[in-house]
Order: sequence, then structure tokens, then C-alpha cells
Amino acid sequence: MRVALPLLATRLTSSPALIAAVAIMLTLPWLVTALHIGVFVDRMNRRSLMVGAEFARMASIVVMLIAVALNATTLPLIYAVALVLGVAEVVAQLAAMSIIPSVAPKSRWQSLNTRMTATEYVSFSFVGAPIGGFLVAAGFAIAFGVTGAVYLIGALLLTMLVGNFTVQKTKERRPARVEIREGLQFLLRHKLLRTMAVLITFMSGCWAAWYAIIPAYAVGGPLDLTSKQFGFLLTSLGAGGVVGTSLVGPMNRLLGRRWVMFVNIICTVLMVGVPALLPATPSSAWLVGVAAFFAGIGGTMWTVNSRVISQSLVPNELLGRFNAASRLVSWGMTPVAAAVAGGLAQWLGFRVAFGFFAVICVALIYPFLRVITREAVAEVDAPVPDDAGEAETVEAVEATDKKA
Repeated sequence: MRVALPLLATRLTSSPALIAAVAIMLTLPWLVTALHIGVFVDRMNRRSLMVGAEFARMASIVVMLIAVALNATTLPLIYAVALVLGVAEVVAQLAAMSIIPSVAPKSRWQSLNTRMTATEYVSFSFVGAPIGGFLVAAGFAIAFGVTGAVYLIGALLLTMLVGNFTVQKTKERRPARVEIREGLQFLLRHKLLRTMAVLITFMSGCWAAWYAIIPAYAVGGPLDLTSKQFGFLLTSLGAGGVVGTSLVGPMNRLLGRRWVMFVNIICTVLMVGVPALLPATPSSAWLVGVAAFFAGIGGTMWTVNSRVISQSLVPNELLGRFNAASRLVSWGMTPVAAAVAGGLAQWLGFRVAFGFFAVICVALIYPFLRVITREAVAEVDAPVPDDAGEAETVEAVEATDKKA
């Protein structure tokens, strides 16, 4: 969908700002709905919420498919479908991020988060992007039809999860605004988590800016790529993510979580900095892809470690609201960044737009080194009593996993 919707918009307009609006609609729900959805994640069965999100996605795709078939596609309809997909993503992501502590001991969280992140990168960019490019080349009706079928399969697979994924409440249910405030206060009072949220706010903004203007920059713009080639460009980002998931464990042991997370800042600078520095010609496309590849590696490093940190430091019954508060601060920046990037590209050119966000990302190095110290993340790796009796079992399971 992230390939098909922007490319469909390019058929209706050549304005970078209007094309970037698709990315704005996809990410706006993080700014508008995240806090209230976080309350539902802590109140309801997290698996059921994920299933509902898949069906909502499927319904929106059916609407898009009918519009394409009737040749009735408009920009407002694309924006509306993107908005529904964005809300569903908020529900699915917050529930998925909060479900791990319900199914595994702490000693397995890093391996599980690594596998989940690897799966996300494989399906989202490494496989999804090139398939999206090929399907769009075959026809938008085919692209939307296949997407709707995949969402249905996802919903059916989620129903097979066994267990109770509803948090056992220790307090009586309170008004939503009180529970929202509790999640926000936990984030604001914890220096490490608060700083991580601020850093990812600006890095997410850089990623959002890249995603928002790369369709106009690559297809019909300076790079002059085809739909298939554009899919492969996005694939480089996913390929980096897949490589990163295989490196995060060894790199954590070699360098520690702090320096492994620092890699993401440098790689994000490369992703937005390379298009700003290179001449805007088709021959630059492969270097843009290489920079995206390294950004995928860094993004995986950060995602796995930040999830383990939050799952270790935040109580399970508060995870939904905490993740919502954190994503509100961080991912809430993405529609703003997409709008800024689209405007800069429209009126000042692509080089200025990419360069603006590269400078912002460079500025994040100082606060990272100042706050995210080795001592600050040491608490994450401290064993908890519940894991003591499970160590041998976990060791045996991981040994079996390696053999498999």
C-alpha cells in the first residue's frame, strides 16, 4: 500500500506536496488517535484488536478496489483510505508492541523482538516493496486485490494465537483521561525513556520526510525510475533491515546496546543526506539505494533495542498507554515532517528538503551521547526473579531454535 497509494496519486497530480499528503494521511492517526487507542490496548484483548485492525484494512482496500474498477479514483478518496489504514496501523502496532510480555519471559524478549522486527522488514520493504512495484506495473486493481487478500490471511492467522492477551487489572477502571495521563506521566518522568522518545521523534521525522518525497523524487522526478525500479529502491531499505536483524544480537554483545543504537543516527543521516549531496540524475539512484540499505540496518538496531528497553522498564499493564504516549511524541511528528518535506520540495527543491532533515539528524548526536550512557541502559539487562527458574528451559529452547 505504501508503494501503490503514492504511485496512484502520481497518476492524478505531479505536485510533490499533494503526493506527500498521502504519507501525511497514513501517519496522522499517530498524532490524533494514539493516546485513546493506547487505553483500549490496556483494557481489551490485544489479539482481538489486531484482528479487528486487519479487517478494517481489508474493508478500506475493497473500497479502493471498487473505485479503481469503476475509474472513479480521486485524491480525496486516496487520502480517506490512507487515513483508515493509518488508524488500523496504530491499533495493530500498539497491540503488537505490548503483547510480548504476555507470552514470554524477559530472557527471550530480545530474540522475539528481533524475529518480529525481521518479519516486519521482510514483509514491509524487502518483499512488500518490490512485489508492490510489480503489482502496480501489472495494474492497480491487481495490486489492491492482492493486498486485500493478504490482510484477510493476516486476520485468519491472528485468530490462531492461543492464550489470554487481556491485561489483568489491579485497579478499577478509571476515566480514559486519567489512564492517558498515567501513561504520559510515566514517559515524562523517566529520563532515559523520555530522551529516547525525543530522539526517535526527530529520526522518525527524517524517515517520514524521505518516504513522503521519495516517490516524486524517484518516479517522474530527477531519478526518473519506473514503478518496478521504485519498488526495488524501497527494497534496499528492507534488505538493510533484514541484515540488521541478524547483526543486532552479535553487535549488542560486542559493542553494547548504546553504540548499537547510535548506529541508527549515523545511518539516518546517510539516508537523507545522500540525496541532498548527490547530483539529481538517474545515475545517482544506486547510491540513494545504498544509503537506504544502511538506514534499514540502523533502523533495525534501534527498533529491537528500544522495544526491549521499554518492555523491561514499563509495567505490562501500562505498556499500551506508554507505547501510545511514546509514539504520539515520536510518530506524531511524521505527518508534520511529511508536510514540511513536501512544502520544501515543492518550493525550494528536493536537495533543500533532504538537506534540511540531514542537518536536524546530525544535531541529535550530542543529546544521545549525553543521556543514553552505558550506565543508563544497564538496568535493562539486569535479571528479574521470574526468569531465574526459567534459565535452563530458555537455554534449551534457544539451542533447539539454533539447530532448526
